[in-house]
Amino acid sequence: MIEPKDEPVVPKLRVLFLCTGNSCRSQMAEGWAHALKSDVIDACSAGTDPHGLNPMAVRVMAEAHVDIAHQASKHVNEFLNEQIDYVVTVCDSAHQTCPIFPGKAKVVHVGFEDPPALAHDAKTEEEAIAHYRRVRDEIKLFVASLPEFFDEAAE
Repeated sequence: MIEPKDEPVVPKLRVLFLCTGNSCRSQMAEGWAHALKSDVIDACSAGTDPHGLNPMAVRVMAEAHVDIAHQASKHVNEFLNEQIDYVVTVCDSAHQTCPIFPGKAKVVHVGFEDPPALAHDAKTEEEAIAHYRRVRDEIKLFVASLPEFFDEAAE
């Protein structure tokens, strides 16, 4: 009887999603990565100036059945000595101020609009939350393209 060979274990990619406040976009990206890609991606998120989870981000992710309420806002410096494969900056400010990571970390910028800024002048809560939902869905589409997106970005 021939024994089946074990498939080689492919290590997960360690991906850090980075934005300024680590309150909305990077938290959504981390949540989507856990929900959609936990088999191939070990996701985390941080900010260059973290200031806590945005309640509207938590709410719209919960609407999509992704719980990010347990995630914490973290400073990017907490990850500087960790092995990171990709740093994905999800806002222009974080892209401009992204620190240099030791090792082989590749920085990729994929900017998304800022839901709190978009919602600032909204006349109603429904109008405001529509911005969060749109950006949530855009981030979902991006995360769903991983890790293949990284291969294409490297070409």
